Amino acid sequence: MSTLQITLAIIGGLVLAVVVAQGAWVSRQNKPMQADPKSKGAQMGVSSERTEPTLDGAEPGLPPRTLEGGEKDHDGASHEAAQSSKVMPPDALAGSQLDQGHAHAQAHETEEGMDFEVSQSLVQSERRYALDALIDVIANIELDNVVFGEAALAALPPSRRIGSKPFVIEGLHAHRGEWESIKAGQRYSAFQSGVQLANRLGALNEIEFSEFVMKTQRFADAMGGEAEFTDMMQEVARARELDQFASEHDAQLIFQIHAQRLAWSPGFVQQHASQLGFVAGVIPGRMVIPAKALGLPPILGLSFDTQAALADDPSTSAIRLLSLTLDVPQVEQSDEPFRRMWYVAQELSKDMEGTIMDDQGYVLSSTALGNIEQDLLSLYQVLASRDLAAGSAQARRLFS
Repeated sequence: MSTLQITLAIIGGLVLAVVVAQGAWVSRQNKPMQADPKSKGAQMGVSSERTEPTLDGAEPGLPPRTLEGGEKDHDGASHEAAQSSKVMPPDALAGSQLDQGHAHAQAHETEEGMDFEVSQSLVQSERRYALDALIDVIANIELDNVVFGEAALAALPPSRRIGSKPFVIEGLHAHRGEWESIKAGQRYSAFQSGVQLANRLGALNEIEFSEFVMKTQRFADAMGGEAEFTDMMQEVARARELDQFASEHDAQLIFQIHAQRLAWSPGFVQQHASQLGFVAGVIPGRMVIPAKALGLPPILGLSFDTQAALADDPSTSAIRLLSLTLDVPQVEQSDEPFRRMWYVAQELSKDMEGTIMDDQGYVLSSTALGNIEQDLLSLYQVLASRDLAAGSAQARRLFS
């Protein structure tokens, strides 16, 4: 073999080694960040120990007030500027007991700013569906004789919906004199039926009202009672007005966290989210911070690519975008969900090397956050003025 051939072989070997090394380096750089197996948050779910994430002495720029579709500041301010803004936080969240079996992040003030702790204590929520003339059409059913609960249950219509609206029949307890869901073993001296005037799928219409009358009348006949109905056109007009109000004052706030450098694996996301109070949701790729009582809507939602969560080998799935969501009318103002949302966004972006943006892809500035907070406060006031305070049973039903 000549000297030239030897030289070319050496050069070829070196080039091949460089290509292989570069490929390995690129592959390593593109590999999603993995959860720390030593961390208690690496497993799906939440540690039974209390965790207290802090802001390392920095006071969080309180997320101001802009709603989805509301005014936003798209001035292109840097991510660092948005996170270092010093908006003074309102009063600390009042401590509350939460549903047993779930974790919940709770806020309190310290000399260094706002902290959240993951709490394991929960309370039971009353699940009773109570008709309310504010958002329901109600028909009274008078009886000549007391009726047993078993007979009433047997006469209930098979479907508890009319169109897209819930349909309910309640009984007046013969001894307590209180309206309640019909139960076996009880006796009732009267009944009332109701159908919801509006929800996020629209207002009650004439066809649905007619179906409501027919279902109620059948039940009343079976009970030997007499049903009394309100005027259809008045109720339909009331439904349209309520639907118009709800459409104008509905708000779902969205923050997005974009990966700056490396993508994340599902386990990496779950690890960091669980340390902030999130637990697994029903849908793959969704986590929630549960409400303070069982059966209530979550305070915050966190979602990422469902296919990544369902992958055969999730460790190789690459996630580059997280969405934080707040369904404003569903959560009580006293829970200060917006402050919690901004705190969570800051913590996740800091620990996971991400950038906080709005749902249009603009980096959130302190001005935009201020606008959000003002919009939220105005919305809370308007809802409360209509007896539909955010997080109330009536608001949760209307905005559903």
